[in-house]
Amino acid sequence: MLLLHLSDVDEASWATKLRQALGGYRVVRRGDDFDPREVRYMFVWKPKADAFDGITGLKAILSLGAGVDALLKHPALPAAPIVRFVDSDLSQRMSDYVVAHVTMHHRLYTRFRADQMARRWSQLYPPAASESTVGIMGMGVLGQDAVRRLLPLGFDLRSWSRTLKQIEGVTGFVGAAAFDDFLAGTDILVNLLPLTPETAGILNMETFRKLRRDRLAGGPVIVNAARGGHQRETDIVAALQDGTLGAASLDVFETEPLPQDSPLWDIENCYITPHIAAISSETSGVAYFSQIIRDHEAGAPLINVVDRARGY
Repeated sequence: MLLLHLSDVDEASWATKLRQALGGYRVVRRGDDFDPREVRYMFVWKPKADAFDGITGLKAILSLGAGVDALLKHPALPAAPIVRFVDSDLSQRMSDYVVAHVTMHHRLYTRFRADQMARRWSQLYPPAASESTVGIMGMGVLGQDAVRRLLPLGFDLRSWSRTLKQIEGVTGFVGAAAFDDFLAGTDILVNLLPLTPETAGILNMETFRKLRRDRLAGGPVIVNAARGGHQRETDIVAALQDGTLGAASLDVFETEPLPQDSPLWDIENCYITPHIAAISSETSGVAYFSQIIRDHEAGAPLINVVDRARGY
């Protein structure tokens, strides 16, 4: 039996499509009449405190999100394996966001928008893509997809991750010892890291001050499309106001929705989107998770299982 426990999404629609995809395999929702001891798989998103009550025969937890940091904090999380959502459509959407904001900042959009508002004709030429370095933090599925899509545009690319990923055309930096060197040559810093105790708050003033300052007019830029817990928003505000950063694109925030009194709303060189960089597609999600259940029931191992010790 598959039990759905999905918050803030259309659970009924997911249930209908999963029933169709799984044929005779029973799919239930909260409130249905079922024996919790018979649940073998749970499909979850933002599960409530009592989500796992009475669930004793669980084979796997299927997480709708690509990130599982919030799920791992659930006080009653069972010991069953957690399968995260890995999807080409989600990766494409995230890369679309990254490419759009990287190219916007590389072409000095903040500067030229200010010139337009002031009716000022100032022919400042942006550097060539090959003269601009994009540094991506996080070389998981999303990070690797982003560099593949940025490479044909001609950018100098570097990555920083826990373990080295060999990608042609990308200079890799690994671990805390290499972090400062990674930052020192980066003009546009893109964060696609998983949120772990080691990465929480990594987008802070100390990090910003180590970025390269002699390439982009106005100063280096950050793009955060990962988690709000990666950033210290008081530091971002200060850095944008004092020139430590030339601009910032933020899709995630420490508190969501972003509070009305946040100073980020009013900073002209801060570009805010409401956590929409990538979305888990219902169509591809149904195909992905129904296949996982069918394969696992047939004896195949689970794929994309979360390493709880690492947090992703």
